[in-house]
Amino acid sequence: MSSVTVRCKSVKQPRGGYIKPSQFKEVVYDDGQELFDENVHYSVRGMAVEYLTRFMSGMPAAEAFANPICGYSVRISYFGEQKEAEDREKKVDIGSLIGAIKGLDDASIVAACKAVTYDVWFRVSPEEAEICKSADETTPDGNTIHNIRVLVERCLSFFAQYGPVVGSGLYFPGGYTKTVDSGDADFMTADTLWDFKVSKSKPDNKQTLQLLMYWLMSRRSYPQYQDIRRLGIFNPMLNTVYLLETKDIPPETVEAVERDVIGY
Repeated sequence: MSSVTVRCKSVKQPRGGYIKPSQFKEVVYDDGQELFDENVHYSVRGMAVEYLTRFMSGMPAAEAFANPICGYSVRISYFGEQKEAEDREKKVDIGSLIGAIKGLDDASIVAACKAVTYDVWFRVSPEEAEICKSADETTPDGNTIHNIRVLVERCLSFFAQYGPVVGSGLYFPGGYTKTVDSGDADFMTADTLWDFKVSKSKPDNKQTLQLLMYWLMSRRSYPQYQDIRRLGIFNPMLNTVYLLETKDIPPETVEAVERDVIGY
């Protein structure tokens, strides 16, 4: 059993991929903003942008940062009360961090970057998470704060044009199998399933397969997912939207991915 992302990395695809990135229509935007070198791991930047976008779109902070909150609980259980006391002494407990997130001011962005370091405890084993940088070791500099603010603002502008958002952190009960038992899509608008990629690179065939898998699983899940007519990727680093109509996906591709990748 594996998650959608793990399965995408391990499966052998046909030449060019089940869905070639070039099949997506590319729409590039220009806001005149420049991005600079950062001092945090790219995963911290990516999660901070995703969760802050959810928060700035109207979701309560505790809901937007639900995964880091769960990860913090796992970490406390792993280390025990003594480590919890040390964390509180350093004032990096998750409650203080979430409470400090008010908007896109510097202090909120710093708190968000520290908070998302607990996300890894939610996603991987404690032994793997323990070697990652902790909240007190993560302090974004001015360049990083600027970048995250610009990226979130780009995401909000994106949703102003393509939204509104009707769902986020989408799970697919009924769509998982013994081969693929977990995975959640980022966002859904009225007729489009979206994945956000905060990266300096254009989408590759692993990412397009990931989005295709989400759509195929959604078709076996909740009724509200049946209105999905497009698959989309938004990369705020490149300020670019990538779109594909589901009707343009060949039936033989759908059949192959359902059978050979997901395991229906």
